[in-house]
Amino acid sequence: MPNSVRPNLLYIFADQMRGMDMHCVGNTQLHTPNLDRLAEQGMRLTHAYANTPVCTASRAMLLTGLYPANNRVVANDLPLPVELPSLGHIFHSAGYRTGYIGKWHLDGVPRNKWTPPGPRRHGFEHWAAYNCSHDYFRADKYYRDLPVAIRMEGYEPEVQTNLALDFLATTDERPFCLLLSWGPPHDPYPLVPEVFKDQYDPATIYLRPNVSAVHPDAAPLARDWETRETIANYYAAISALDLQLGRILDFLDETGLVENTIVVFTSDHGDMLWSHGRMKKQLPWEESINIPFLIRWPGQIQAGAVSDALFGVIDHLPTLLSLCGVEASARLQGVDLAPTLRGEAQTAPSSLFLMDMVRMDESHAQNMDEWRGLRTERYTYARWLDGRPWLLYDNENDPYQLINLVDDRDYAHVQRELDIELEAQIAVTGDICAPGPELLRRLDLVDLWNEREQLQHPQNPQVVT
Repeated sequence: MPNSVRPNLLYIFADQMRGMDMHCVGNTQLHTPNLDRLAEQGMRLTHAYANTPVCTASRAMLLTGLYPANNRVVANDLPLPVELPSLGHIFHSAGYRTGYIGKWHLDGVPRNKWTPPGPRRHGFEHWAAYNCSHDYFRADKYYRDLPVAIRMEGYEPEVQTNLALDFLATTDERPFCLLLSWGPPHDPYPLVPEVFKDQYDPATIYLRPNVSAVHPDAAPLARDWETRETIANYYAAISALDLQLGRILDFLDETGLVENTIVVFTSDHGDMLWSHGRMKKQLPWEESINIPFLIRWPGQIQAGAVSDALFGVIDHLPTLLSLCGVEASARLQGVDLAPTLRGEAQTAPSSLFLMDMVRMDESHAQNMDEWRGLRTERYTYARWLDGRPWLLYDNENDPYQLINLVDDRDYAHVQRELDIELEAQIAVTGDICAPGPELLRRLDLVDLWNEREQLQHPQNPQVVT
């Protein structure tokens, strides 16, 4: 496809935003008029998932179209290998003007390091990014092409949106590919402008039914008020992002870019927020793995469409390349679901491969070992590395995953079939089903891991020998 007819691509993603927290999916507590607008003008995917529900590994999967065992980013704060072709490289080579704005989290440690122009930017020529920070009022800074952080006043997503609008306003004969990475609603949850907090009264927040379903081995639930206040702040952060999305959508309308620009809104993973007595991510429950995915392309994707096709982060790159008419490498491990997005008949994947590969950060804090699992259209299944079944949910009959069916004889045949499918996924993806320390040794990542641990957890590093 010649550049003159290739669409622009604007890929916007939040951090730690779960898919059930938009008004357009039925959570009427939330005020998300612009996310709802994007859904009305494009397609919403109900079964979009983070294959690896943790920041760095999910982002590496997005950029490379490879599973962690193949892109070697198996945990937070490990650098994306510079020799791997990535989304930025591929679009730049295809004649796109590429840009990256916001949280990067793919350049190892320390988290405040400058990523210089060159291979560590993985094909993005325009750069206004910071490796990793979640101080949304003080850390509203970014690097460009000099090792001096640029500081601007204001709420970080607003600053980043201003930078994105500047990029979009720049004229160039090439189509553009811009990734805009917002930090919220990732914790710290209270770091939201008061005007958005005022929209959510903790006393009126109603909780998901599984927030009270505590597993015997789970940490105790926080006090009821703390739970409600945290979720209210989380919702406020989503509404803050919604306003910024509206500014971008308005700009595309006003400048005439709307007709030939693919707009995506998604996230890298979700947040448990005390469902099943757990917090944050790295877990196979729906709150951790289900993410929003809204996509608009006028005239090509039907307005108001909803698809229940299984769609993992691993599938984003091949699908976007296909939509843009850019040739994809045979190495990509995801599925091209562009026909589904266009409303054409297509056999979608029967299952998505899920994993947490190294016990670290949240899984370490919550005493959770490494696991592998599947999400099918109906079931969620997970097991430990030694093959012991852990979780089995019938999501059709139990949408809040309140009943673990692992020991239910009526579902023994289902579990056997899911076990066979999981073994097939492990084989075809080249996964190394080894405990974290052994996995790190086999991938020659021990030095990078130990550096990460010494810097990120100096008081209690999990050093691998």
